[in-house]
Amino acid sequence: MKKAFNIIVKLLGVLAIAIVLFLAIVFIVNKVSNKSEQRKIEYYGQSVTVDGKNMNVLIQGEGEETVVLLPGYGTAAPALDFEPLVKELSPYYKVIVIEPFGYGLSDVTDKERILENMVNEIHEALQSLNIDRYILMGHSISGIYGLDYVNKYENEVSAFVGIDSSVPTQGDTDDPFPSGTYKLLKNSGFFRLLMKLSPDQLVAPTVDDETREQIRILTLKNMFNPNILSEGEHFSPNFKAAENLTFPKNLPVIFYLQANDTETEGWIPLHEEQVKDSVHGKVITFEGGHYLHHTRSKEIVENFREFMKEVK
Repeated sequence: MKKAFNIIVKLLGVLAIAIVLFLAIVFIVNKVSNKSEQRKIEYYGQSVTVDGKNMNVLIQGEGEETVVLLPGYGTAAPALDFEPLVKELSPYYKVIVIEPFGYGLSDVTDKERILENMVNEIHEALQSLNIDRYILMGHSISGIYGLDYVNKYENEVSAFVGIDSSVPTQGDTDDPFPSGTYKLLKNSGFFRLLMKLSPDQLVAPTVDDETREQIRILTLKNMFNPNILSEGEHFSPNFKAAENLTFPKNLPVIFYLQANDTETEGWIPLHEEQVKDSVHGKVITFEGGHYLHHTRSKEIVENFREFMKEVK
């Protein structure tokens, strides 16, 4: 019995050492990789000063009208993520992709990611570029920021376009946000390990291998950084702050939604409710996933151009 007990103790000791060694290797590999990948980032766009920090924007196209693109939550590199949509829009419009603080190549800010701060920073970025009239086009959570934005700056926005955009009254926005778990995943290196074991987790449009690699690097750099975590922690208060807001009646509003959303109950009716009083309001559905602009950019732009012709 004593011999067997000693063997078990030794085996448990070896197992404990192996686990500690494994955790140490994952941690060290992540630290080394973060440093080496920092040198591999290929810079794009240009910086504008917002609240004393650098916010990155990408500008393409020379059309008379301007379209401002706002990303969904946690989109690591908005300018690269929107590439298919920018390609379709830029022959007809001047296109500006905003990378909020903590996203893409923008700085990280110390300010909490409350609705007021997010909206004010976007506006300051556009003012820095001397853009005072534009179409606002937002994906996912930017439906919330966009709703607040068009109420604050109604005289500047000529139309709002939602791409599977969030609605203040959708469910499950009060769920606790697991910041501690996400922070541990990032700092321990396990998020990198999970990405390595399951590369399909990378959310990216169909782009060349070089661009896809840049999205991967920026995903590992930006995911669960302080701004992304703060934004997640403020989901509930931000949704609540927008609950009583409606789109201005005379503002053209069009939503492009996935036809078969299985996560949010009443996804299409919720958006129909948002445009029911609009003079120019529409809801269009496409087969596809939440990132409709990855697969349906051509159809979205064609439909949107027709919509704007009808409005005019």
